[in-house]
Amino acid sequence: MTSPSTDDWLRPLGATGLTVSAVCAGGALLAGMPEVFGYDVSRAEAVAVIDRVFDSPLRWIDTSNGYGDGESELRIGQAIAARGGLPDGFLVATKVDARGDDYSGARVRASVAESKERLGLEQLPLVYLHDPEFHDFGGMRDAVDTLMRLRDEGEIGHVGLAGGSVRELSRYLDLGGFEVLLVHNRWSLVDHSAEHLIERALSDDLAVVNAAIYGGGILANPQGGSAKYGYRDAPAATLEAVAQMDRACREHGIDLATAALQHSVNDPRIAGTVVGFSKPARVDQLITALETEIPAELTARLAELMPDKAHWLETTP
Repeated sequence: MTSPSTDDWLRPLGATGLTVSAVCAGGALLAGMPEVFGYDVSRAEAVAVIDRVFDSPLRWIDTSNGYGDGESELRIGQAIAARGGLPDGFLVATKVDARGDDYSGARVRASVAESKERLGLEQLPLVYLHDPEFHDFGGMRDAVDTLMRLRDEGEIGHVGLAGGSVRELSRYLDLGGFEVLLVHNRWSLVDHSAEHLIERALSDDLAVVNAAIYGGGILANPQGGSAKYGYRDAPAATLEAVAQMDRACREHGIDLATAALQHSVNDPRIAGTVVGFSKPARVDQLITALETEIPAELTARLAELMPDKAHWLETTP
């Protein structure tokens, strides 16, 4: 079991030379996007969350140029400025984003410059190419090459690839040069679509980061009435699996969110698990969840309840 009290809490991020914690604070919620998450987070609330993260065992935060049209980065930058700089050993990872349909090399350079200004950082240690699957693969080579050049020029430290579609991400890995892979919604208690992608990334010496481990909320709040997984309507088989997993966890006095968290954090192949917070108290709840012992029989039962791969977001060979 991995927790802030274990030796493997801090670990190398693949071959980048960076050191990170097993859990990374997610910055999407901090942007205040009620149209996406169903509720708002004010600037003051977001800064309070970031401040709590800075004081916690978490050693990095994940954000993006496009989260709230830059609002997430602005709020993180505000918290950094109020502290007089980043805490020692703390890492901010961000992502380049298109502007509308523009994902040109020039746009990538502009995205990096915008992120630096909002965050108040002269150098970005890790920058991902974000959501390339929503753009034509044939027209993305300039964006990829530019991001690699920015690394060569010292404008950024390391280059990652972040997205959802397993098939599309695999195509980008074929191009080479990426050092970190972030995949979302495809490695959870109810979906293992990313199995082969994770193995492929590791074979290429990339670090693997896992995001959206709650599938958009259903695994964090199974009784909350959501019928969506991965931003889309969930199959009946997935909804039934979540309900049965929830019952199994409650029989052991454990909440499903804790099991979903540990499913990712305790996987030795996953370098970092991204978890979003909307309130400072959620950070403390995370620490408690990490230190909760899950019986082996419950872990085995949850594995048995996983839906057939025909119901995952993607079926891969």
